[in-house]
Amino acid sequence: MIEKILTVRNRAGIHARPAALIAQTANKFSSEISLEKDNSTVNAKSIMGVITMAAGYNTTLTLKADGTDEREASDAIFNLFESKFEEE
Repeated sequence: MIEKILTVRNRAGIHARPAALIAQTANKFSSEISLEKDNSTVNAKSIMGVITMAAGYNTTLTLKADGTDEREASDAIFNLFESKFEEE
């Protein structure tokens, strides 16, 4: 299992478009991928789950990936956050 700390860097936070990008990216991998905020955990492959986290600007999340392609999956999601979901 791989864990990474992510920070929401885009000013608008995780709204519909970033949530869709996260879910689409996560669904490319066979690994189980989850995002945690406070005491809440959601499946990163679920757009609705990601949106319901209500992660605003500068929110810190924990990404967990577990499976055969966990390294590639965690790197791909990490890169989305680092690129600010290509919004800025």
